Amino acid sequence: MRAYWQAVGENLWLALDTLRTHMFRSLLTVLGVFIGTLTVIAVASIISGLDAQLVATAEQYGTRVVWVYKLQMGLPHRLTREERLRKPLTYEDAMAIKEQCPAVEEVSVAIFRDMSEFGLPPSTARYKAREMAGAQFMGVDANYIALANTALADGRFFTEADDQHRRDVTVLGANVVEELFQGEDPIGKTVVVDGHPFEVIGTFHKFKGVLGDNPDDRNVLVPLWTYQKLYPTAKDHFISAMANRGEMDQAQDQIRGLLRRRRHVKLADPDNFGMATAESLVSEFRQIISTVALVMVVISSIGLLVGGIGVMDIMLVSVTERTREIGVRKAVGARQRDIAWQFLLEAVVLTGSGGLLGIAAGWTLSLLIRVLVPSLPSTVPLWSVATGFVVATSIGLFFGLWPALKAARLDPIAALRYE
Repeated sequence: MRAYWQAVGENLWLALDTLRTHMFRSLLTVLGVFIGTLTVIAVASIISGLDAQLVATAEQYGTRVVWVYKLQMGLPHRLTREERLRKPLTYEDAMAIKEQCPAVEEVSVAIFRDMSEFGLPPSTARYKAREMAGAQFMGVDANYIALANTALADGRFFTEADDQHRRDVTVLGANVVEELFQGEDPIGKTVVVDGHPFEVIGTFHKFKGVLGDNPDDRNVLVPLWTYQKLYPTAKDHFISAMANRGEMDQAQDQIRGLLRRRRHVKLADPDNFGMATAESLVSEFRQIISTVALVMVVISSIGLLVGGIGVMDIMLVSVTERTREIGVRKAVGARQRDIAWQFLLEAVVLTGSGGLLGIAAGWTLSLLIRVLVPSLPSTVPLWSVATGFVVATSIGLFFGLWPALKAARLDPIAALRYE
């Protein structure tokens, strides 16, 4: 066994010496392996960071909350004719869920003008001479803050009395406060939203976002019935229902069954409303990023294949260049397997070096992304490092096999005569 490892060590040393002797040629040879490994590490780091941040963002909204709307929530998509013509959910639907679904602990309702496939209709908020376009203006009930799983930065939230008396008060998202007040205390001040004045009674802490700012940081919230007073034709309701602990599946089944009955959906027809949870949104996002990851793996595989062909080509050249050396080694007692292992190890060292360079470059790129683009999270998972190195060395093992066997099968007398 000691002699075996000694032989492996000698072959490894010969491989490293060859790599050093032909440094430039070796670098060009493993360029494809380097690019392929770099791509794997970079994509894996970005996807891993995005996934971790998405999970944290989704959990911020509560793992026990079911969101219900007339349209399916998730990634934007072109609406079908049936979706455009769907009747909205109603306040009565929300109250029915609260009263008739035993697995539901609490319900919150939001109202806004018709949401298009691009989101809420844009609103403009103004304070003195400062103006903010694209504010998310809607009415919510007093339960909103509990189900949104958020906290106030300052002031207070609406009470049932504010809602019932239709008071002109508002609670603002962090971005609205930053843009309109710029360091000034907003509590007690008056903002004008779409021509309607409201007294600021509270502000929210900043929400976590997957990439940059969260849309909820642009919220301008007013009491539900205040919004209804200003926009009597507004009918679009968004319902949030909090399930009892451990009863998430039951809550979803009960809500679905109740709404299908209330909306007169036939047994064989699909739901004419959408339901989502933090888990379902994370799952949908993971399906998207897994597709992106698959595409990038295919692209990196092309680089690895090109690198492997380059390794095979350069190893065949190396066998030809060192034919006389092979003959000398065989003449002094080297066996076929010794020659084969020498060239196999050389190929593995060649591609393994390219893999290590790719891993180092990918790790550096991940750190640069984290520093230069904080909104794009990046973290290198250990599995990607291990996979990159194993694949790189496997490429050398596979594509170096034929040159190694060719070298091992050379006739020693013919090899010694080779000029």
